[in-house]
Amino acid sequence: MSEHMESRLPDIRKTVVFNASIEKTWEAVATSEGLEAWFMPNDFEPVEGHEFHLNAAQFGMSPCTVIEVDRPNRLAFRWGKDWTITMELKDLGGKTEFTLIHSGWAADTVTEFGDSHTVIRGRMEGGWEPMVDKRLRALVEGQ
Repeated sequence: MSEHMESRLPDIRKTVVFNASIEKTWEAVATSEGLEAWFMPNDFEPVEGHEFHLNAAQFGMSPCTVIEVDRPNRLAFRWGKDWTITMELKDLGGKTEFTLIHSGWAADTVTEFGDSHTVIRGRMEGGWEPMVDKRLRALVEGQ
């Protein structure tokens, strides 16, 4: 047990404040169309227990399961065999504090595609930044 704990890598956390209402931000992160616009094509539905796929381009279809829906504050889903994506939204009165947490990293684990978590985590940490701060921001602040 302790051995497993030692191999854990820190969660990736991205917190940003959007100049957009919590409802508008929720629509962008908790609908299939919204997620596709800034993240990946998918057949997501905001229903606990719903199984869906993210179309991860060269990595193929990635199976996911919705594990928590608390509109408009919190959404979480399992991604693949190891990861959990949690999105937390906080109403700042016309603005929204948005936090994305990508958890489930372990140093001694490899993904379904044979890459080590250590390598992928570094890539994803860099990848989430523009996705959340540029693409998602442009989507919710754009209109």
